[in-house]
Amino acid sequence: MWSPPQIPFGNCNQYGSSVSPQPLLRQELRPLLEFILLARFRRVKVAGPLVYTSGNCFTTMYIVVACADKRPYVGPGAKHVCEILYGSASPSCYCVKEGALLTMAAIVLCLDVGFAMGNAAPGEESPLEQAKKVMTKFLQRQVFAESKDEVAVVLFGTDGTRNDLASGDQYQNITVHRLLMLPDFDLLEDIQNVIQPGSEQADFLDAIIVCMDLLQKETIGKKYEKRHIELFTDLSSPVSEDQLEIIIANLKKTGILLQFFLPFPVDADDGGGGTSASAHSHVHRNSFARKGITEQQKEGIHVVKKLMHTLDEEGGLEEIYTFRESLERLSMFKKMERRPVAWPCQLTIGSNLSIRIVAYKSLTEEKVKKTWTVVDAKTLRKDDVQKETVYCLNDDDETEIQKDDTIQGFRYGSDIVPFSKVDEEQMKYKTEAKCFSVLGFSRSCQIRRQYYMGNQVLKVFAAKDDENAAVAFSALIHALAELKVVAIVRYAFDRRCNPQIGVAFPYIKDAYECLIYVQLPYMEDLRQYMFSSLKNNKKYIPTEDQLSAIDSLIDSMNLVYEDDDGESFEDLFKPSKIPNPHFQRLYQCLQHKAFYPNEPLPPIEPHLLEMLEMPCVVKERCQAPLEKVKALFPLKDVGKKKEDKTAQDIFKDNNEDGPNPKKPKAEDEESGFSIISIAEGNVTSVGSVNPTKDFQILVRQKNADFREVSQQLTNRIDQFLENKGSQYYMKGINCIKVFREEAIKLSKVQCFNDFLQALKSKVEDKALADFWEIVMQDRISLITKDEAEGSLVTSEEAEKFLAPKEKQNETPPATDEGGDVDDLLDMM
Repeated sequence: MWSPPQIPFGNCNQYGSSVSPQPLLRQELRPLLEFILLARFRRVKVAGPLVYTSGNCFTTMYIVVACADKRPYVGPGAKHVCEILYGSASPSCYCVKEGALLTMAAIVLCLDVGFAMGNAAPGEESPLEQAKKVMTKFLQRQVFAESKDEVAVVLFGTDGTRNDLASGDQYQNITVHRLLMLPDFDLLEDIQNVIQPGSEQADFLDAIIVCMDLLQKETIGKKYEKRHIELFTDLSSPVSEDQLEIIIANLKKTGILLQFFLPFPVDADDGGGGTSASAHSHVHRNSFARKGITEQQKEGIHVVKKLMHTLDEEGGLEEIYTFRESLERLSMFKKMERRPVAWPCQLTIGSNLSIRIVAYKSLTEEKVKKTWTVVDAKTLRKDDVQKETVYCLNDDDETEIQKDDTIQGFRYGSDIVPFSKVDEEQMKYKTEAKCFSVLGFSRSCQIRRQYYMGNQVLKVFAAKDDENAAVAFSALIHALAELKVVAIVRYAFDRRCNPQIGVAFPYIKDAYECLIYVQLPYMEDLRQYMFSSLKNNKKYIPTEDQLSAIDSLIDSMNLVYEDDDGESFEDLFKPSKIPNPHFQRLYQCLQHKAFYPNEPLPPIEPHLLEMLEMPCVVKERCQAPLEKVKALFPLKDVGKKKEDKTAQDIFKDNNEDGPNPKKPKAEDEESGFSIISIAEGNVTSVGSVNPTKDFQILVRQKNADFREVSQQLTNRIDQFLENKGSQYYMKGINCIKVFREEAIKLSKVQCFNDFLQALKSKVEDKALADFWEIVMQDRISLITKDEAEGSLVTSEEAEKFLAPKEKQNETPPATDEGGDVDDLLDMM
C-alpha cells in the first residue's frame, strides 16, 4: 500500500527553520500530498471533489483533478497551463510562447519634406522641424533601449526620385532614404542635419504604397512580429483617392499597421470627437489651439479619417496623433528590452516527490549596462591607452613582485589572516546542484512583509510540455491558496552559489498561475532596534476637528482618478510606470555629447523634475485641506536665543555639585523626561536629555554590548558638536568623561582610545578649536597602561596627545647659527 512521505509541516519562524508541527495542518495537507503524488506518478480518475474531515473541521478540496481525459484549467489565449503571453507592455520575464523571442518589428518612418512643411509663422517651429523632433525622440529611445526593431526612412516631396515603383510620372518625388536596419547615431545625424525641406510635393497615399512595397520586399525570409508605417505630414500636398480602396485592402491583408502624425488634431476643422474620445484622453491630452487650416488640408483630413475609420471602425481614429502629443509621450527614453531567461529545476517535497519547474525573473533592480571606458583625450581612442598594474613591497626600494606571489588576506582585528585561492575554494559552501526544495509549510499570515529581502523576485511555473508536472504543480498552487499557507523553500541557483531560504506563495490569475518566490532573511540579516515608548500626555491629544482635518487631507490626496459618476477609473501616480530619472538624465547627456561634444551639458529637462512631484490634480485638490490643517495646528516662531559665551562656560568645574545659574531652564526642568521619572529598566537607548545616566544604566544591563552602547553615546556627542553652543559643548565633555570612566571600569580601553583619536581628527576638520580647548583644559586624554591593563599608551604619549599643534603660519623663534637641531626641538 503506497503512502506519502513524512514531511515536516507547521509554522516557520523568520529564519525559515521549522518549528513545532501542527497536527491539524498536517491532516489538512495530507490529502493534498497524496493527490499530488498520484497525479505525478499515475493517471487517476476522481469521481468528485476530495472531501475529508479533520477533528471538527469539514473541508472540501476543489482543486485541479487529474484524470485520463481531462486537462487542468488553462487561461484564455494560452496553450499550456504554464504558458502566458508576452507583450511589449509587460516587460521582463515570464514563460513565453514556444519559439518566441523578443518582439521584433519592422518600422518605416515616412516623412513629408515638401515645401509647405518648411513654412512657419514668425516665432514658431515649422511642421518639418516638429516632425524631425518626434522622429529623433523615437529613434533615441530605440538606440538606448538596444531595441531589435529595424527602421527604414522614406521621404516624399523631395526634389529627386528614388524608389522601386517609380516609372513615367508615377510615384515621383518619393525617395527611399534608408532601408530596414537597426537604428544608430548615423541615422539620428541624418535626420538632424541631412534631411532638409524640398521644393516639390507628393501624394501621401503614393508614399504609403511605396512604404508597403518596401516592407514586403525587405521582410521576405525574416520573422517580424509587427510591421508599422508612421507617416508625418501636414496634409498640404494634393491627394488622389483613386487607389484608396486598394491601399485599405492591402493593409488589412498584410497586417501592416498605419499611424498618422499631424501638426494639428483631426477635429480642428469640425469640432468633432477625434482622438479625444476616451476618458484617458480627456485627462491626459493637451487642448490644442484651433488654427486656421487650408482647404487642401481639410480635404486631406477627410481622406485620413476615411482611411483610418475603414481600417478600424472603433479605434482607427485613435492612431492619429499630433506632434505635440507625440513629443510628450516620447519624452521618456525607452527601457531596455530583456530576453526572458528560463531557470529549469526540480521542485522537491521530501525524498519521493519531484515536479519539473521553470522560473523567470519577474522583478530585479535594473543596472546601467553601459560602462565608462578610458580613452585618450586627444585621439578619443581606447587602444591608445594602456593599463598596467604593478605590485610592489612596502619597503624603501618598492621592490616589484609578481601577482602570482601575492595572496588575499582577511583583516581580523589588527591582524591579517592569509587566505589562498585553495583556502577560498575549500571554504565555499558545496552544493550538489541547483535546488528548489520545500522545507515545510507555514501560515501565510506569519510571513510578514518586512521579511522580504533579496534583489529579485521569481515567478515559478510548471515545466513546459509536461502535463503531469502541470497537473501536480497546479494542484499545489490551488491547495496553498485555499489553505492560506505558503511554502518555505531552500533555493540555490547552481552548485557555485550559496543557498537561500525563501518563501513561495501562490499567485493565480485568469491567464496563468504560478508560485512567487521571495528571499527571506537569515538571523544576521535582521536588524533589531529598541526605541523608548511614546508617553501619553493629555496636552497633546488631538481634538475631533484636528482628526477630521487630517482625514480630509488624506482623502484629498487620493491617487485614484474618479470620473463624474464617482467610479474609480485609474491611478494618477503609478510607480511601475515611472522610469528611473537617473537613466533618463544619463541618456539625455549621452545623446547631447554624441552630437555636440564640445558644448556643455544641457539642463535637466522639466519633465524629469516633475516625474516624482505630486500630480497637479492632487496638488490643487489638497490646498483647502492643507490650509485647514495649518489653522488647526499653528506653529509659533520662538526665535533663536542669543547665547553669551563666557569664560565660566568654558573653564567651569564640571564636578561641582551646586546648580549652575547659567544653565537654561529647559535643561533643569525637563518635566516628564527626567531620569528620576522613569525606571532604569525602561532605558533602551542613549537619549539626548541625560545621555550620561542612560549610558551608565545601559552598560550595566545584562548581555549589554559595550561597543554598541558606546556607539550610541558617540552619536549623541556628534549631535552636540554640530549645534556649536557652550551648553552643548559641556554636555559633550560630560559624556566623554563618563565614557572614559566606564571604559576603565569595564576594561574597554581600546574602545575609548579609538573614539578619542577619531574625535581629535574630526575636531580639526570641523574647526572646533574652542571645544578641543575645553578638552585640553580638563586634561581628558587617552587611557594609559598605568590606569588600565589593556592599554598600550604610555604617559608620555598621553601628554603628547594633548599638546597643542604648532600652526603652519607661525614664525619660528630665532636661533643661533651654530645651534643644534636637537636644541630647536627641545624649545618646541
